[in-house]
Amino acid sequence: MEKRNHHQVVCFGEVLWDILPSGAVPGGAPMNVAYHLKKLGYEPALITKVGVDSPGQKLFDLMEQYTITTDYFQVDQQLPTGKVYASIRDNNEMEYDIVKPVAWDCIEWDESFIELVENAEFFVFGSLAARNKISKNTLFSLLEIAKKKVLDINLRAPHFNRRIVEDLLQKADFIKMNISELELITGWFSNYTGTEDRMKSLAGKFKISDMVVTMGGDGSILYMDGKIIRHPGFKITVADTVGSGDAFLAGLISKLLGGATPAEALEFAGGMGAFIATHTGACPEYDAAEITELISSNHQIIQQNIPS
Repeated sequence: MEKRNHHQVVCFGEVLWDILPSGAVPGGAPMNVAYHLKKLGYEPALITKVGVDSPGQKLFDLMEQYTITTDYFQVDQQLPTGKVYASIRDNNEMEYDIVKPVAWDCIEWDESFIELVENAEFFVFGSLAARNKISKNTLFSLLEIAKKKVLDINLRAPHFNRRIVEDLLQKADFIKMNISELELITGWFSNYTGTEDRMKSLAGKFKISDMVVTMGGDGSILYMDGKIIRHPGFKITVADTVGSGDAFLAGLISKLLGGATPAEALEFAGGMGAFIATHTGACPEYDAAEITELISSNHQIIQQNIPS
């Protein structure tokens, strides 16, 4: 079958099943980002690997249901499809037990990746996919040919080390991380305590042009074109935070692809992340109009709180 080569965004890395207290749901940051981009009207591609097993087949079936191409899915004959056992802490933060080794640890180089990645506007990858040398080597080869390299930091002990994270930071054009990850990484080389100072020091050290930091209920901060933009976040009732950061990133990329201003993109991204946090699992069924509605209703709340 001839592969379709026009995909605006290519996501690389893990696809898996999140085993939540309520049951198993599809997950993995690259797949979550691809899912939400598809819901927002784009044609993402996903480079990953699953096992020859029922969970792997179910992921193939889901991609068909979502109309996301599986042209770049590999199948491992020995290792199983990925699983993550997730539990919710008292503060709504998630705790993860990530099974290893699994199929997505062994994504092998394929010549078909070259045209795919060269033609994409954004190449999205995470630090988790570099925990095994096979996937890591494939990833670093792709980073040599990608246009806009978007690093989604995902520091899950014991699945990372400083050297690899710094190598990934050296390659990235755009970084997305949460506030805890920003504090951990900048603590390696600076004694800054302010969030904006930490962001600027990280951007300077690794020559990164764009960066966004999510802060849960406290909103987010975007560093772009030498400017800092803040968004206060949205008032919601949280179901779980699984995949909310991935939805945030997909929302941000979708708006930047569509020519929105950085402030508009940040607001929409925050609305995406908040909306997904009101649902169970990373990939609920929804309509993009629901995101717009949440953002609009939040505008009204903010306006009501402004003194007359």
